[in-house]
Amino acid sequence: GFLTVGMCGFGGTLPWARRMVVEQRRWMTPAEFTDMLGLCQFLPGGNILNLTVALGARFHGVRGSIAAFTGLMAAPMTIVVALGEVYARYGGLPAVRSAFDGLAAAATALVLATALRIASPLRTRPLGIVVATATFAGIAVIRWPLPLVLAIAAPGAIRIAYRSRA
Repeated sequence: GFLTVGMCGFGGTLPWARRMVVEQRRWMTPAEFTDMLGLCQFLPGGNILNLTVALGARFHGVRGSIAAFTGLMAAPMTIVVALGEVYARYGGLPAVRSAFDGLAAAATALVLATALRIASPLRTRPLGIVVATATFAGIAVIRWPLPLVLAIAAPGAIRIAYRSRA
């Protein structure tokens, strides 16, 4: 599954991973995916890499983590090396620059669409919407450093989540 995600999700694998894990294979519910992704965002490294390793471990331990990680990374690494070579040789051509600009725009749209899907479980959690909005405002509007925003938002978000499940 993660090999397919890696091949299809060039430029942004999170949308493809969510689709495969939640919608196609039904390995997790949307809320479980959002919760695991939230946890993985606190770990060092890329969110999707952390999620891949955690999901692989959930089902098949260390072997599952290795298989999921390898599947996710094999195709993109090959593609990036090939595209780097193309750009190194032909990057000065207007058509090549336009193609790379188009890839960047498509990746941005995928990330925004996925952010909306990932946030969908919050529709039933008004306090979750408040925390998400405040976190976004702190980072994107006020431009506070991410560690500061996390230090402020995380304790409150954990308390809200704990109380809502109790």
